[in-house]
Amino acid sequence: ALIVGEGNGRFLSELLRVHPSIEVDCVDASAGMLRLAQQRIRDLLPGLAGRVRFLNEDITLWQPPRSCYDLVVTHFVLDCFQEAELGGILEKLARAATDDAHWLLADFRIPPNGVTRFRARLWLAAMYLFFRITARIGATHLIDPAPLLRGAGFALVQQHLFHCGMLKSELWRGNFQLRQCDLSA
Repeated sequence: ALIVGEGNGRFLSELLRVHPSIEVDCVDASAGMLRLAQQRIRDLLPGLAGRVRFLNEDITLWQPPRSCYDLVVTHFVLDCFQEAELGGILEKLARAATDDAHWLLADFRIPPNGVTRFRARLWLAAMYLFFRITARIGATHLIDPAPLLRGAGFALVQQHLFHCGMLKSELWRGNFQLRQCDLSA
């Protein structure tokens, strides 16, 4: 598995608990977040700490091995990038995935209409301003990664919406035939 931008290790610890034989590369640009994730694994699952490689890398610069990950996880990280960067990151991660890989994605979204759309736009504007100042992210607005994932040969299998549609959790799956065509083009 490849987890990008894991943060403090909450998802990683649950993944290891449920799938104790999994091997994980955990890539994060924040050394502090990687330390928190490592500590969480050492505290909660000390026998499984050796199954994780913690890589303090900028995902825009990191070069993953080709086609070796059966699972890619991007939770609340893709929204940190501008559209031009996001396309390159998703292409890179798709190339690192096996042809029939699963991709778990959790992120913000803007509901299609009504008060919930207005509320989500306000919250996202405030969050982008905060993270541009504190974390120096380049993004100024939310980019929907779905067209880019489809273009990379992935198909949406399942989607769950939370908090009046402002949060989404998605499962994507690589389509072997589609990905073969894309890679040979």
